[in-house]
Amino acid sequence: METEKMKVLAGKLYDANRDAELLAERAACADITYRLNSLPPSRSEERAGILRGLLGKAGKCFTIISPFFCDYGYNIEIGENFFMNFNCVILDAAKVRFGDNVFVAPNCGFYTAGHPLDVRRRNMGLEYARPIRVGDNVWIGAHACVLPGVDIGDNSVIGAGSVVTESVPGGVLAAGNPCRIIRELTAEDMAECGKGGL
Repeated sequence: METEKMKVLAGKLYDANRDAELLAERAACADITYRLNSLPPSRSEERAGILRGLLGKAGKCFTIISPFFCDYGYNIEIGENFFMNFNCVILDAAKVRFGDNVFVAPNCGFYTAGHPLDVRRRNMGLEYARPIRVGDNVWIGAHACVLPGVDIGDNSVIGAGSVVTESVPGGVLAAGNPCRIIRELTAEDMAECGKGGL
């Protein structure tokens, strides 16, 4: 028999609201993130230990500043030198993978879960999940929202307040609602310091 969790992995519509397995996993994750978010920042080793137990994969060096929220935890993978600022949310029904040297500003959201446009199925509590991938050396500005199925290429910058509905190639500055490519990043951009913060 196909379980709801199996449906998630297959990219099918699934019921996240009445399935005992998924409900238990989200409840366990909520307890862990509550504990994490209740710890003083000075207890950095304990915080890192909790995060290593929660996440599916983590590099040796990373920082996630509380408050931080996620659905399951085990579907999140972060690379080396990962930094996530205050008040970020990851709805990780599907995989969310971050490469190395990724910087995430405050109040960002990464949402693999979505709901059908069809009201009948939506009212039945059905949803879907599509993985999100963020490449290496990516900077995501404050209040960005990354939606299901998005892939952000290496060395790109996502401007503050962006709603990323489609995949973004590598090496570009992209911003807006919906997020659009503004231009390719240049050698001049690499030489600049502090101009036009995102």
